[in-house]
Amino acid sequence: MNTLTGRFRLSYLTAALLIILYLLWTVWMGNYWLLPGIIVIFDLFVTKKVNWRFWRNKRLVKNHYLREWIDSIVFGVFFAIFIRVFFVEAYSIPTSSMERSLLAGDYLFVSKLVYGPKLPNTPLSLPFAHRLYLDWLKLPYKRLSGLTTIKNNDIIVFNFPEGDTVVTRYPDQSYYALIRQYGREYIHNEFELEWRPVDKRETYVKRCVGIPGDTILISGGKLSVNGVPEKHKEKMQYDYFVRTDGTLIDDEQFNRMNIAPIDRKFNPAHSLYEISLTEDMIAGIEKLSNVVSVNRYENRNPYSGIHTIFPFHRNYPWNEDNFGPLAVPGRNTEVEINIYNLPLYRRMITLYEGNDLEVENDQIFINGIRTDTYRFRMDYYFVLGDNRHNSADSRFWGFVPEDHVVGRAEMIWLSLEAGKKLPENIRWERMFKSIN
Repeated sequence: MNTLTGRFRLSYLTAALLIILYLLWTVWMGNYWLLPGIIVIFDLFVTKKVNWRFWRNKRLVKNHYLREWIDSIVFGVFFAIFIRVFFVEAYSIPTSSMERSLLAGDYLFVSKLVYGPKLPNTPLSLPFAHRLYLDWLKLPYKRLSGLTTIKNNDIIVFNFPEGDTVVTRYPDQSYYALIRQYGREYIHNEFELEWRPVDKRETYVKRCVGIPGDTILISGGKLSVNGVPEKHKEKMQYDYFVRTDGTLIDDEQFNRMNIAPIDRKFNPAHSLYEISLTEDMIAGIEKLSNVVSVNRYENRNPYSGIHTIFPFHRNYPWNEDNFGPLAVPGRNTEVEINIYNLPLYRRMITLYEGNDLEVENDQIFINGIRTDTYRFRMDYYFVLGDNRHNSADSRFWGFVPEDHVVGRAEMIWLSLEAGKKLPENIRWERMFKSIN
């Protein structure tokens, strides 16, 4: 009798605890249609009128161990999805755009709680399979309350803003960049295209250097925000031209400075290396006896970026080293729009915020109404990679809308070096290292 009473009390205590947690979660979600779930929890642990765990039916699954395995798998998958959607998710770094802050082969824990988790736009998808989903059910953008907002210099993970349309043969290239290079007619006639919802686009990781209200200026490759020069970052890289006396720099010298073959190119005709270097590396290179000069690369052609640098228009002759000034818009920010500055805002007004925009006789119509101002409905962010000359970032495709932000990169939990086998490829010194 005491055993039965103890089990009864335990069931009530378990149900009460879960109901309290469920109520808190419902308030956080802001959706009170979820309240009937309390009845399910109470029945699952106390009244047991409905067989919610139908796989435990002995007539369906006769093997006792198989029933326990199914029980564990169902609970594990549910718990993993819950943690992944609302708290933290693992991502990998496929490129060198954030070196040396983050390396290709780093595996990150990304906190979704810190800015507030974004609810899935396509909830009907196979767990842990990014590309297997049904898009006939789409939910509007909603972000739950978080611990803080995005700050300058946060390293954020986001869905690629130009990833809404993909050329299936070239999934790693921007559809819009291909259109600018080859023309819309050719791309649409020759290749198969795929549309992707926001939460199914490729994920990028960059450093947020501009938040709503900031003004971005890059001059001579150096960033200023609101007129204040960017603080020196120990691991920031630029491309440099290193000229030698005609002899090669020994591979052992490069290895000692941790300069990988992928980070350097050599032109034997001019005895010239092109190398991605941090300031510490520069000091080491300059000490080499066969090095004649070290000069940082800078693009000084004002019109070289018309087809590659945002906003892709002659009104803005910018390039990767000389860019702006550009103001970062935010929610409820009202801007004047005209034919001259429309290239800056057209994509945000139409694709990101869902408006129809037409231009007739130099007059702008939004949703059929003539206007010369626009008030934004979302916050936007300007991001850069720490490897400044080898990063596809906001200079090349513009702002990151708030509904594309996934979370903040917090920790490296694993780091694997390409071209090596286990366990030699494990970068032990980077394991469980916090990110800043």
